[in-house]
Amino acid sequence: MTQTGTPDASSDSPGAIPPFRAEPGTLYVVATPIGNLRDVTLRALDILRTADVIAAEDTRVTATLLGRHGITANPVSVRAHNEARASDRIIEALRACRSVALVTDAGTPAVSDPGARLVRAVRDAGVPVVPIPGPSAVATAVAGAGLRAERFVFVGFLPAQDKARRALLETLAALPMALVIYEAPHRVRDTVRDLHRALGERELIVARELTKAFETISVVPLPEAAEWLGGDPNRERGEFVLIVDAPASVAPAAQLSAQDEQWLRALLRELPPARAARIVSEVTGASRQTCYARAMQIKDQRGGEPDQTPR
Repeated sequence: MTQTGTPDASSDSPGAIPPFRAEPGTLYVVATPIGNLRDVTLRALDILRTADVIAAEDTRVTATLLGRHGITANPVSVRAHNEARASDRIIEALRACRSVALVTDAGTPAVSDPGARLVRAVRDAGVPVVPIPGPSAVATAVAGAGLRAERFVFVGFLPAQDKARRALLETLAALPMALVIYEAPHRVRDTVRDLHRALGERELIVARELTKAFETISVVPLPEAAEWLGGDPNRERGEFVLIVDAPASVAPAAQLSAQDEQWLRALLRELPPARAARIVSEVTGASRQTCYARAMQIKDQRGGEPDQTPR
């Protein structure tokens, strides 16, 4: 039994990897680019070219991708609001030995996108489901973040309501690992404020517009993140992946020179870790990230002394 589609025997070039064809009666869950249209995989294009039906979150978005690659199929709509009803039609098509490719607007279906309900219904119907891996904003952001954490939790979009969002963050605060969150531009500043309230003085990686022309990946101490975002209107534009790294106390020990350590310990008697780390980094040239990680470790070792910053 194959789980990858059927190789097309028409490709006879020596050493060539033959293209695949979608198999009858199979649902393919196909990852598509999150921004740069050249990020689509060869196998995804094979399946999109040969599937009998392409089920899309937004047919206009998918038509643009298909057109760029010379694929003339007309996608059918499978959106969050019609996914339950559309599942019956898709299962009927699959049982009639038609192949179906499921795509969303960007990235991997069923990862903070429609698709999970359809996949579950198809599996429950005893029909094969084959994932076609590819672009994912989660993996892209984590790869570019340089996390100290050895593990991360994918949270997806937080609740839009303040109370529900804060309640969820309280349940996540004790986890000794990084948290990966999706956010929209109009809520991002409120979200990072709530992250600071719930998680304290950790490090935030702000990944914006990944794979697109204005992609940025910035590292900011979480207490300073809301002010940093507000300092430039461009920083609040686009689509966001926010990663809060693990608490410094569970990360490998940060290394500073003896003199830098002495400066940091002295400043921590009067200042919060983020400000102390910034000053030591500016004065000594040590990495700000290393200074901040070490400051958090010192704070934890002291048992969490209260912030004595003058108000």
